[in-house]
Amino acid sequence: MKTANVWWTVLAASFGFALVQLDVTIVNVALPSIGRALHADTSGLQWVVDAYALIFAALLLSAGFLGDLFGARRVYLAGIALFAAASAACGLAHTPIWLVAARAAQGLGAAAMLPCSLTLLNHAAHHDPQLRAKAVGWWTASGSITIAAGPIVGGLLLGAFSWRSIFLVNLPICALGALLTLKVEETVAEPEGRGLDPLGQVLAILAMGAITGAVIEAKPLGFGNAIVIAAAVTGVIAAIGFVIVEQRSRAPMLPPVLFSEGAFTPAVLYGVVVNLTFYGMVFVLALYLQRVLGYSPLKAGLAYLPLTATFFAINVFSGWWVGRAGSRIPMMAGALIDAFGFALLLPLTGSSAYWMMLPAFLLMPTGMGLGVPAMTTSVLASVDKAQSGVASGVLNAARQAGGAIGVALFGALAGGDGQAIVAGLKGSAAIAVGLLLAASLIAWWGIPTALRKD
Repeated sequence: MKTANVWWTVLAASFGFALVQLDVTIVNVALPSIGRALHADTSGLQWVVDAYALIFAALLLSAGFLGDLFGARRVYLAGIALFAAASAACGLAHTPIWLVAARAAQGLGAAAMLPCSLTLLNHAAHHDPQLRAKAVGWWTASGSITIAAGPIVGGLLLGAFSWRSIFLVNLPICALGALLTLKVEETVAEPEGRGLDPLGQVLAILAMGAITGAVIEAKPLGFGNAIVIAAAVTGVIAAIGFVIVEQRSRAPMLPPVLFSEGAFTPAVLYGVVVNLTFYGMVFVLALYLQRVLGYSPLKAGLAYLPLTATFFAINVFSGWWVGRAGSRIPMMAGALIDAFGFALLLPLTGSSAYWMMLPAFLLMPTGMGLGVPAMTTSVLASVDKAQSGVASGVLNAARQAGGAIGVALFGALAGGDGQAIVAGLKGSAAIAVGLLLAASLIAWWGIPTALRKD
């Protein structure tokens, strides 16, 4: 494929990825406003975030397979249409249950979009490992920018309109994304002898939903509550059942053979840690800035401004670096810098000035921006091109599940009044530091330096 066509594909794929990632963080700055308008408590707000993340994560594997089977562009466009319809439903919600259900539908649309966007990109650039690394750098940059810009955009919209605007703004964006995608060539790589694996899909949803629900409800209901215990036990049993089914299935949604492919497993574990720590902390920081420091939604959104430019520049640099030096060192450096950034949040108090947060707000995106493109490139380079949809589905499913667990875990630690939020922030930062140090060791142990050409 010509280089010009590759970059057009990168533009279309990045547009969808940016849209999906925007909706992960734009909601956080609106959570206090949503809570007041719909009379939702902290656990209810966690479900507003995690309903999206859980369905997103649980259906990514099937969506990646469908993209490989029926064509990535076709499934990608269907995901954009569903995402737009679900966004409209979110904007019209009048009860917490309605909003949570609509957010779950958004997650379904996002699941169709994300692995297919990466499949389109991988098919366009698979012939040139260095070009693929650069393309992945721009792709991840688009998502990272919108992760960081989400709170800013949300704050601006909330300053001018109601909380409903953060969902309705997706409608024109989806329309533009669909128009861009129509110019991308369709790609079909039919996997032989594979099916949809409905039992595996059901067990995956049940495992993630039950475990996350148990974590979310543990603090308000108590760890000894029968519902919490039942949810936790159900989640563990479903997870064990999922592993057994996938090992014995003739057409597994999660092919075990992928985990024997060199860097695949270490890269996926790395991705889980990065998402768990980042999304969990963004949730807690949204509560800290508004409920403890008294920031308005707009001021809280603007507080995240340093993340935006840093994410963009570092992601692009990482793609260039990986293309020349491989993935191991950028991933290690990213995890260590990220850990240092989280450590700088430990001294925060209930009256800390903004300048005390600023170094962390610069180092966190620097670390994540270095590591994520390298991690994604490692996954794509470790599998055959025909499996890129399933592989990207596995990677992003694991990352989104990590993000949902991070919101549930860190949110549970920070539930309550201002003092509890500060204590939860410190505890969450300490956990994040430990996990990121472990991620740097995973990169050293499991990631090769050379890039493979399909």
